[in-house]
Amino acid sequence: MTDTQTTALAIRQRAAGKRLRLGNGVTHAVLIVASLTMIFPFLWQILMSLATNAQVTSVPPTFWPGELHFENFAHVFDQLPFLNQLWVSAAVTTIRTVGQLLLCSMAGYAFARLEFPFKRTIFAIVLAILMVPPQVYLLPQYQIVQGLGWLNTIAGIAAPGIFSAFGTFMMRQFFMGLPEELSEAARLDGANHFQIFWKIMLPLAKPGLSALAIITVLASWNDLLWPLIVATDATQMPLAPGIATLTSQRSIPDYPLLLAASLLAMAPVLILFLSMQRRVIDGIAFSGLK
Repeated sequence: MTDTQTTALAIRQRAAGKRLRLGNGVTHAVLIVASLTMIFPFLWQILMSLATNAQVTSVPPTFWPGELHFENFAHVFDQLPFLNQLWVSAAVTTIRTVGQLLLCSMAGYAFARLEFPFKRTIFAIVLAILMVPPQVYLLPQYQIVQGLGWLNTIAGIAAPGIFSAFGTFMMRQFFMGLPEELSEAARLDGANHFQIFWKIMLPLAKPGLSALAIITVLASWNDLLWPLIVATDATQMPLAPGIATLTSQRSIPDYPLLLAASLLAMAPVLILFLSMQRRVIDGIAFSGLK
C-alpha cells in the first residue's frame, strides 16, 4: 500500500470515527431529553407535595416551593386510615398474584399439553373473555359477592382477580414453547401429569411466572373501579380508591395532600421494583416478546 493510499485510509477512518461519535452524541442527547421529559412529572409531584395548595394552583405555575411543608405527609394519616388501606392493598395484591400464578399456570399447562373433550372450544371461550370490556361483569360480580356476604371484605375485593384469561393465554404460549421431550422422558419414568407439571414444567416456567406476577401486581395495586364499588367502608378500601375519596371530601381539592398520598401509595411498589429491578425488566421484556 502506497503512502497516498495509507493517508487516504487514515482520513476515511478519522471521518468515520467522527461520524460515529457524532451519532452517539446525538443518540445520547435524545435519550437524555426523553428521560428528563418522562421523569419531570414525578419530580414535579415530589416538589408540589411539599408546597401549599395556593402554590400548586398558581398561574403561572410554581416549580419550586419557597418553603418545604413536610407536614403534608403527616396530614395524609390524619385524613385517611392509611395503614389500614395499605394492609388491604397488600393483602389483595398478594391473594390475586398467588391465585393467578397457580390457577393460570395450571390452566395454561392443561391447554398446552393435555388432551380433553372440547379443548379448543373451551380455549376459544377463554380467549373471547379478552374481547369483553371488564365493566360488563361488574353487576354480576357484585351480585355474587353480595350473595356471599363479602362486601367490604378483602375476599370480596380480591376474588374477581384471582384468575385471568390473559394469564392463561400467556402461560399456555410459554408451556407450548418448552420441549415436548421433557414430558415424554418424565412419562417413561412413571411420572403423572401433575408431577410433570409441578416438578419439571413449572420450574422451567419462571420467566413466564415472573412476567405474570409483575403484570398482576401492577394491575391489582392500581385497581380503582371494582374496589370503589364493593368497598364502601374507608377502613376496608385499598389505597387507590381511598385516595380517590379525598377529592370528594372538599369543594376545593387539597392537591398537596393528594400528591403526598400518591407518593406514599407508590412507595411500596417503587421499593419492590428497585429491589427486583433485573427480574422486573426480564419479565417485562419476556411478556413483550411473547
